[in-house]
Amino acid sequence: MCCSDCGCYDAFCDCCCPCVSYDARETILCCAACLAVLAGVALFAVLLAAYGFIRRPEVAVTDASLTRLALATAPATAFAYNLSLTLTVRNKNWAMSVKNTEPLEADYSFDGQRFERVRLADEGSTHPAGKTQVYHLVSGSDGAYVALGNAGVAEFKEENKTGVFQVEVALSGEVRYQAHFTKCKVLAKCPLKLQLAPPGTPAVVFQKVKCKLAPADKNC
Repeated sequence: MCCSDCGCYDAFCDCCCPCVSYDARETILCCAACLAVLAGVALFAVLLAAYGFIRRPEVAVTDASLTRLALATAPATAFAYNLSLTLTVRNKNWAMSVKNTEPLEADYSFDGQRFERVRLADEGSTHPAGKTQVYHLVSGSDGAYVALGNAGVAEFKEENKTGVFQVEVALSGEVRYQAHFTKCKVLAKCPLKLQLAPPGTPAVVFQKVKCKLAPADKNC
């Protein structure tokens, strides 16, 4: 029922109220549809930014201390050493967590030859989005085998003269990023120059070393 020129009759309140014209209703519906589309596009853009692109980790050695490094050559070349270091791995993805599909490990090498392997995290462990994992590693041995050969022994003797040793820390592992199916290798090398500082000698200030990541696999 219409009330002449005043609009439409509202039976609930028993009065006339302004009618919404057909064109006005069409405009409202069109605006609502546009807003819904814009909201969908915005949501898609946020999800794409959050999960569509993988940001690789940032690896660094923030502290290291070498208090012993001696070489034995008989019956085989071996190191007597004590080494402690702090290694950090930062997940730069603000929305995606990372799950280890293989153990995360660090190898210590001298002159290209490994003399120690340390496990940082087990298979199945998770690295939360945007967080930095800090690993405090302490290791040592009275006879860690190292296949140096004549050239490696000569290099050790040269570095032993200065007390500054070049030790490489190599990070290795495999991960899967949240919302992705591809498994990605994580490989990074951290070349360190370590001043030998036996117990009782002044502490040596260590300069942070940013590790170099190996080229990424496809889709990683």
